[in-house]
Amino acid sequence: MLEEYTNAFIRNFIAFLPKLIGAALLLIIGIWVIRLIMRFINRIMSKRNLDVSVAEFLHDIILWGLRIILIIAVISKLGIPTTSFIAALGAAGLAIGMALQGSLANFAGGVLIIIFKPFRVGDYITAQGVSGTVDEISIFTTKLITDTNQMAVIPNGNLSNDKVLNYSTLPHRREMMDIEIDYGENIHKAKEIILQIINKHPDIIKEGQPAPMVLVKELGKHGVILQLRYWTTTGDFWATRWDILEQIKKTLEVEDIKIPYEQKQIHIVNSPESKKA
Repeated sequence: MLEEYTNAFIRNFIAFLPKLIGAALLLIIGIWVIRLIMRFINRIMSKRNLDVSVAEFLHDIILWGLRIILIIAVISKLGIPTTSFIAALGAAGLAIGMALQGSLANFAGGVLIIIFKPFRVGDYITAQGVSGTVDEISIFTTKLITDTNQMAVIPNGNLSNDKVLNYSTLPHRREMMDIEIDYGENIHKAKEIILQIINKHPDIIKEGQPAPMVLVKELGKHGVILQLRYWTTTGDFWATRWDILEQIKKTLEVEDIKIPYEQKQIHIVNSPESKKA
């Protein structure tokens, strides 16, 4: 009995061996062909200067599509009916899709980000309460490098459904900075001093945009609030802002113009009991 089973197994294995060898060869050749195809596609995308996020997204989609086709071809070479396999794969995909609804939302969000490009790799954005430079846009998540050099990973579903503030899209930015002076100071003199600082700064745009101005914004609790308005390039925005603030502080001190700060006054009242004591 054992000898019959052994002989039957050997006969079936010998009969199946050509299919197994063919499937193995197909798998090896298929992997090699996929590598060649992906190198060719990457070369084309590189020559056309395709956006990094779009290139990575297309690379992943094409790669997995080719792998799935290769797997189906290998299974078919082994003699396994592919129709039942595809049906089982579709059912499994449906079940996985229902279990991973959040991930599918992130995938859809990634597709929307790739298509509409609200931001690109290298842009500085604020989203989901996080500010940072976009480091990577993948299918499911977007990675930001914060100002303190931390990695923030944000699901693409949230990004595509919420507001995103992109600081890098436009070439110029407008600053609206508030400076408060004491009520007893000369408003006209303070405005002239601040306006001179702005007009002398080399990184502030003087042409092509509204001219720099200083105006009275409101009368605050502790003093008169002046507002500076000027334009600069997006790349020079923060350095210009810090420099302007420092110059204004130093110049107002030299000109003896006081900047108010919150003070608390304590009044001590002597009660009759304390007098008797």
